[in-house]
Amino acid sequence: MRRTMLYLPGNNPNMLLRGHLFEPDGLVIDLEDSVSAGEKDSARILVRDVLRGGEFGNCEVTVRINAADTDHWRNDVGAVVPCGVAGLRVPKVENPQMVRDIDEEISAVEARSAIEPGSVKIFCLLETAMGVWNAFDIAKASPRVTAILPGGEDLAADLRTSRSREGTELEWIRRMIIVAARAAGVDALDTVYPHVNDDEGLEREVGFIKQLGYDGKSVIHPNQIPVIHAVFNPTEKEIQTARRIVDAAAEAASRGLGAVSLDGRMIDAPVIRRARYTLMRAGLSTDLEMKG
Repeated sequence: MRRTMLYLPGNNPNMLLRGHLFEPDGLVIDLEDSVSAGEKDSARILVRDVLRGGEFGNCEVTVRINAADTDHWRNDVGAVVPCGVAGLRVPKVENPQMVRDIDEEISAVEARSAIEPGSVKIFCLLETAMGVWNAFDIAKASPRVTAILPGGEDLAADLRTSRSREGTELEWIRRMIIVAARAAGVDALDTVYPHVNDDEGLEREVGFIKQLGYDGKSVIHPNQIPVIHAVFNPTEKEIQTARRIVDAAAEAASRGLGAVSLDGRMIDAPVIRRARYTLMRAGLSTDLEMKG
């Protein structure tokens, strides 16, 4: 699951070593925005050393590298890929060729480091209007792409607007990205909620993206993690309903029946898939049988 992916500054050893203790689903070690130009080299070395010897619990560990239009990104890839990261979060992706360039560089490092080809995934940050417009093609540009994400501040600036608590400026973009992600078969992860002391606003925004179909959200403060998990985790009522749907479907299948009825309602394949997904989110099932 990728309900929460917590950003950790790549130049802060204390946070790098303690981030997993807040129990996010994933960590995003940042070599881009949180690291000044003069600290890029030293932060890269620090991150490399922490990746080699650090403890990250059950978190999926990724690194946000510098953008492809900088002189830093190749060095970032060369430093962190041999350390066994699960993926790279690539900022300011605007077109499929940028993804293919990153893919080629990762492949070269994997080969030099005796890492299984294709192991390192790509998370594409779409932080410009052009990137959002090309969302589907970007998501399909490489088998490594595992998720696409809308940007926040950078995207708002490119749209010539600003971030609002209501998220009005990102509503259409969020809708477009979830459709592109599902069409491409990758995850959709939301941008950060910048107001770290506004739990009510965060809960409202997470409820909205969950209803759209998003898989999770980027996080900038550990206190946001339990709020987001509480929204994404199925309620007891949802779990009970899902169990009844799955059990009814299994019983009908055992009797050779194609149609399933529960509480006077016909239950079809999409409803059954959603029920299985609910149980998976609750940690009660891994056999989604999402096809069919």
